[in-house]
Amino acid sequence: MEELNEISDKTRPVIFSAHGVPKHVPEEAEKINIQYIDATCPLVSKVHREAEQLHKNDFKIILIGHKNHPEVIGTMGQIPSKSIDLIETKEQAEKYKLNGAEKIAYITQTTLSVDETEEIAKILRKRFPKIKSPIKEDICYATTNRQMAVKKIAPMCDMFFVIGSKNSSNSQRLVEVASQAGCKKSELIHSENELPIDKIKECKTIGISSGASAPEILVQNFIDKIKRNFITNVEEVKIIEENVTFKTPGKLN
Repeated sequence: MEELNEISDKTRPVIFSAHGVPKHVPEEAEKINIQYIDATCPLVSKVHREAEQLHKNDFKIILIGHKNHPEVIGTMGQIPSKSIDLIETKEQAEKYKLNGAEKIAYITQTTLSVDETEEIAKILRKRFPKIKSPIKEDICYATTNRQMAVKKIAPMCDMFFVIGSKNSSNSQRLVEVASQAGCKKSELIHSENELPIDKIKECKTIGISSGASAPEILVQNFIDKIKRNFITNVEEVKIIEENVTFKTPGKLN
């Protein structure tokens, strides 16, 4: 469900997704007595607090992200719409006008391509030398690490598969990163039923990665299916160990 008014049984608890929601959503939930659990990713919450603080300090904010993505909707919904503008492309960054605002800052969606985001940020920094950058990198560490690994693996692969949802921004970015890194035959696998045997037959080496939120079991199941059809040698490539942990939402303790 996308809206609270779509809920027929309001006695059941609601979970807000990791992408986060606009500020008015939990306020509305409290007004109509819907119990909710806020499962917003702490890295997304960080961007929300960043936007709020910049707004309090009278900055005009640019959000680098993709229109209509749930995370972008949630982030832009933390502050008045007149205080934040969305930029999706380098072309938009080149044409952006300040409209008289004296102070400007930028923040980013957490699941973007690192390289593409930096290209847009570079344009903004060149056009607006006094623009305030995020104190810490906004892009999710899991997204960054996967993109780094894909860049290393893709040039050695005849084909590259990313396990993830069609509407997952970071999964889509991984496909793009693999293609740009040298593996032109890169595609998203979004269903457990998919195993492109005919394509794999033509390959000596394939690469596999997954979106940051894709369960590990989906990757393992995909590998197991390949093993049942082909003689394989699996090599795991690690760029960095991920040992970050997050607290369980308070209402679940």
